[in-house]
Amino acid sequence: MKRITSLIASAALLTGLSGCAGFYPAPTVSETATNQVMHAQTGTVRSIRYVAVQDNSPVGTLLGAVAGAALGSTVGKGKGRVLASVAGGLAGSYVGNEVSKANAQELTIRLNNGRTIVVIRKGTQFYPGERVRVLYNGNQVGNVEPL
Repeated sequence: MKRITSLIASAALLTGLSGCAGFYPAPTVSETATNQVMHAQTGTVRSIRYVAVQDNSPVGTLLGAVAGAALGSTVGKGKGRVLASVAGGLAGSYVGNEVSKANAQELTIRLNNGRTIVVIRKGTQFYPGERVRVLYNGNQVGNVEPL
């Protein structure tokens, strides 16, 4: 019974966390980007390199460790259960850390004014030769959007 309860609790936790992701299809911008005057320039994507961006928050690692330890505690008896809990916690923290990484693209963009910039962009797929609009706020790139 304890094993079933642990499995149900872990499944509920994972389901609840996946519900945090928004279903709104528009690009996400930071809170600081609102009510800001931005400058836009257009350009062409020259090259792309795929990268992974590490989330600095320890939440994924911690939740993975807790879920792994909970699942590990349902295996074995006595010292075996303790070892399974520790192993589950370590495996869960590794998986949680890997899940918290986000796929991104490092874009080399040749702007129409002749400058070349490099921007790392999460959550959007660009391709070489694509025309884009780059939004600036000072020296900071606010967004890159396909034209």
